[in-house]
Amino acid sequence: MVSIKQQVEGYWNVVPKVQAIRFPSYNQLQVELEDGRAIIMPLDRFPSIQKLTSDQRQHWYKYGNGFSFDDADEVIHIEQILGNFDTYRHEP
Repeated sequence: MVSIKQQVEGYWNVVPKVQAIRFPSYNQLQVELEDGRAIIMPLDRFPSIQKLTSDQRQHWYKYGNGFSFDDADEVIHIEQILGNFDTYRHEP
């Protein structure tokens, strides 16, 4: 008999955590997760990042399950990337 856990595919019960961020083009943000996923999205969805210079964007750091930049006041949380607030909401 196959257990239920063995039958589940995908990222069931995986807590997404940021591993790296990149800027593959002028207007894109790529967030790489520790589980191997990479999400590419339009940079204009994040005005606080868009206004940073290329050099400032290189100086980022992990903050909980999200990230921020040395020269930015905002923390970008994982639910802002994945778009599912109820599942991935930030709880301080």
